[in-house]
Amino acid sequence: MTVTEVPNVAGAIETLESHLHPQPSFDLADHPMPHGREEVWRFTPMRRIAPLLAERANEDLPGDNAVEFTLHEVAGVEASNLKAGQAPRGTVLTPGDRPAALANLGCEDALYLRIPANTEVAEPIRLDIEGRDAARRSNAVHVIVAEPNSKATVVFRHTGSTQQLENIEIDVRDGANLTFVSLQDWDDDTLHAAEHTARVGRDATYRHVNVSFGGDLVRMHTNVSYDGPGGSAELFGLYFADAGQHIEHRLFVDHNAPHTKSNVDYRGALQGQDAHAVWIGDVVIRKVAEGIETYESNKNLVLTEGARADSVPNLEIETGEIAGAGHSSTTGRFDDEHLFYLTSRGIDPVEAKRLVVMGFFIDIIRRIGVDDVEERLIAEVERELAASVGAAPAASVEA
Repeated sequence: MTVTEVPNVAGAIETLESHLHPQPSFDLADHPMPHGREEVWRFTPMRRIAPLLAERANEDLPGDNAVEFTLHEVAGVEASNLKAGQAPRGTVLTPGDRPAALANLGCEDALYLRIPANTEVAEPIRLDIEGRDAARRSNAVHVIVAEPNSKATVVFRHTGSTQQLENIEIDVRDGANLTFVSLQDWDDDTLHAAEHTARVGRDATYRHVNVSFGGDLVRMHTNVSYDGPGGSAELFGLYFADAGQHIEHRLFVDHNAPHTKSNVDYRGALQGQDAHAVWIGDVVIRKVAEGIETYESNKNLVLTEGARADSVPNLEIETGEIAGAGHSSTTGRFDDEHLFYLTSRGIDPVEAKRLVVMGFFIDIIRRIGVDDVEERLIAEVERELAASVGAAPAASVEA
């Protein structure tokens, strides 16, 4: 068991004892090779993720193109690079596991995106990340700073084939409003381990959307803490695991400031033999975090035999002076009552199943707020459903 010391807003030292959160460190020696029996690794197939754990494993070398990064520049947004140790790189994210430490060590130049104070960026800031070689590894660090009272949406889209280690650190400063969308639309042979860590300032608003449909193995950490009262974080996620695919999302919301809010809503569907989805959600409410509100939810829809979903919500409360806290987790098959209702009104059984699954996802999709991303995800869900439920009729109208 690890003891993590975190200073609270009163300047005293508050300790958190948790086997779910090993001591973060930039030093690789502090992240020994896992054996799979640790709590944070017990759901992960260790043989498959091994290429992402080795100290050197075919990293992207200078002049090579294992991964191509394409930034679509937007007026008013500053883009540059940061070396290791060059602030603000490393001021929000300290690696919490071995892949994150390796990503930092292997990335010489981090992409730095800065949204100036009091600036509202109308169009999304987009970064396309395209893998070019499934046999080689790429190490990436991205830093996003939303200065006070700014507003922007950032969309990262991952495609192609590679072995990707990726750290994304996000600083949402006082009064800022930032939406960050990460799309994992990899080819079937990709391995991807990522850590997304955000710090939410006083009265700031942060929305994180994580969508994982592609890849052979995808393992993602999403972390949030607060830098003052009044901050709000919404963490939304979608995933669709096919035969043999492993998709793992691990979330940690650290309510370390009073009068903060968080809402976590992840939904996934699984189909095919050995499709495996893992969702671990942990919310910590510290002694200083009086008056906070939080809720975390995970829902899984199993479409075929042979698929498995592991869902573990956790809530650690260290003060009774809170406005509200709760969590829920459900895993099941098609809702027979919904299907009966639709078929009894003349809807074809295949179309009825398709409508139930689309309705399961559409609530999250419509919260993204980026039209072309929403349309792409609806089309992707339709494509996935064709494999297990059946194709939509030509005249079908979306719910």
